[in-house]
Amino acid sequence: MAQDTSSSTETFAPLDPAPRLLMGPGPVNVYPSALQAMSTPMLGQFDPQFTAYMNEVMVLYRQIYQTQNQWTLLVNGTARAGIEACLTSMITPGDPVLVLNFGRFGHLLTEISERCGGKVITLETDWGTVFEADAVRDAIKQHRPRIVATVHGDTSTTMAQPLAEIGAACREFDALLYVDATATLGGMSVDVDGWQLDAVTSGLQKCMSGPPGSSPITFNDRVADLVTSRKHIEEGIRPTGYVAAPGQRIQSNYFDLPMLMDYWGPDRLNHHTESTSMLYAARECARVVLSEGLQNTFARHKQASGALRAGLSAMGLALYGDEANRMDNVTGVYIPDAVDADKVRTEMLEGFGIEIGTSFGALHGVIWRIGTMGYVCHKTNILRCISSLEAVLRRNGYEATPGAGVDAVYGAYDAK
Repeated sequence: MAQDTSSSTETFAPLDPAPRLLMGPGPVNVYPSALQAMSTPMLGQFDPQFTAYMNEVMVLYRQIYQTQNQWTLLVNGTARAGIEACLTSMITPGDPVLVLNFGRFGHLLTEISERCGGKVITLETDWGTVFEADAVRDAIKQHRPRIVATVHGDTSTTMAQPLAEIGAACREFDALLYVDATATLGGMSVDVDGWQLDAVTSGLQKCMSGPPGSSPITFNDRVADLVTSRKHIEEGIRPTGYVAAPGQRIQSNYFDLPMLMDYWGPDRLNHHTESTSMLYAARECARVVLSEGLQNTFARHKQASGALRAGLSAMGLALYGDEANRMDNVTGVYIPDAVDADKVRTEMLEGFGIEIGTSFGALHGVIWRIGTMGYVCHKTNILRCISSLEAVLRRNGYEATPGAGVDAVYGAYDAK
């Protein structure tokens, strides 16, 4: 006799999360208008209204990426989905791939490239530093990679890698340059065309101030020519007269760029069902950023990070990493001796509703990472973070001159 389990049914209260100010390395608080956009009614994926929204997304993100690339679109999934789509489609097993590793996410690019069958060579530098362009050029000249892969801003180390000269070196030696700009898009300039970047991916959850779950990507004709040489359309949706391309089939179906190109292009290949609400959010995030103006947005992030760093320094805290190459939207700060790092973060969260981040690997317990991104990136939040951090540090035995951090933040904003 079947057991009656109806009495064990468990339900929960409606969602009612406590309000948080997210000032870690991401995700961050979402633009209210993006949350509102996500509540917009569903449309069928081939409804003319919806395909018009898809086209608008392409136009918006070309401007965000500062590019004329036709192929500027969304990949359903978090920022890592965009990384996988590009590397899986660009790397044919056996291809030499040079990865520039200056933080945790360089290790990620290494692993994904290896999983794609690439013959990976890594160029390493100490965490907290970035690569000199000449060193990268020499490595490209020596190893002649098919693809060079790097992160623009690595939140694990809070460093931003300059890219213009690396882009030029890749063109000189006929290598394709892939860049992960998850942590910088919308907060620092990502000049795709000016820096000669071949493929770039990002996410919404950092400076674009959207929810994680959609990955804006862009790639140029050099990449399009490469991946379409591997084009194999799945059986069941092949058009009449279809002939597969001669190259090796891309390992992933979901992250197959040529099929995504056909889905986003005029053919509207029925490859997958677009994540409707996430597309609405991505569209709104880009619209908000462009309405403010890219240069204004970059200046706001730079000013906020400068004010935060002034406040931290005034409290006697030491900043982490190479000053000349710090990101404009994440700050690393050394944790004072004899302070319980996790206890401070917990008290910040529970007492003040503010989240700041720890770090990874050798930097775990060594630095905190404080983000000033997107919707969060405003004077009121910098003041709230600094005043709260001072109070919590004092409770945990670290003494700073009372009010010095707040005064320094005010001073940094007043000086502009």
